[in-house]
Amino acid sequence: MAATVGSISCAGASLLLSSASGKYSSNQQACFRKLKGEFAALSLSIDSVAGSKSSAASRLSAGVARAAVTAPPTQYKTLKPLGDRVLVKIQASEEKSDGGIILPTTSQTKPQSGEVVEVGEGKKMGEKSVPPCVTVGNTIVYSKYAGTEIQFNGADHILLKEDDVIGLLSTEDIKDLKPVNDRVLIKVAEAEDKTAGGVLLTDSVKEKPVIGEVVAVGPGSYGEDGTRKPLEVSIGDNVLYSKYAGNEFKNKDNSQYVVMRVSDLLAILS
Repeated sequence: MAATVGSISCAGASLLLSSASGKYSSNQQACFRKLKGEFAALSLSIDSVAGSKSSAASRLSAGVARAAVTAPPTQYKTLKPLGDRVLVKIQASEEKSDGGIILPTTSQTKPQSGEVVEVGEGKKMGEKSVPPCVTVGNTIVYSKYAGTEIQFNGADHILLKEDDVIGLLSTEDIKDLKPVNDRVLIKVAEAEDKTAGGVLLTDSVKEKPVIGEVVAVGPGSYGEDGTRKPLEVSIGDNVLYSKYAGNEFKNKDNSQYVVMRVSDLLAILS
């Protein structure tokens, strides 16, 4: 596109100059030639700026992509987490669906579990040191958007704070999860299939349940004095909870579970 200043474009200046011979004096033609040169320089400057911006945007985009995963230099062979942080080797993504269909990378579910390979010394609560809630070798489940992903020793890892750990899981069934600290595992009540008037509801319009049964509880969180506080709910309690709280999971039998902090529970139903 030709650059425009006022109401005259570069292309227009060229056309005007070409038609100027024979109609205008030599001084007027000289002015036209000067004007054409200025427009050409302006057009070149605009193209240069546009190209520079495009190049900068490409570099920025590439930089963001590279910054997504931290990769320490290969000369470092060990990584020791500090404080209440833990280093987890991420479980590999599922490359096939349950029906055996190979999934493209964009469709593979991002793992939320892995094996603990290093732990920090724990955290301070007042004058007491509180040990980590996990140990090396544990398979854990963690919050979806937590931690710092690290490429280390040729494998994908994630560095988490202890608060990002949801629970311990030794099987592939989420119902076997052992929540840590102040978290609870809830089996979500099934959504109503009909309205009060008997109209069948499709999955897209079913109201999201906020009621479920507690099936596992953590040991409780630590108070400021370093002692553990037991939770206010027990296994078997039916509870009402905040609508968008916690981390949702689907078991192999398609039953729904949610893990949340006890502070996100609203009431016990009886």
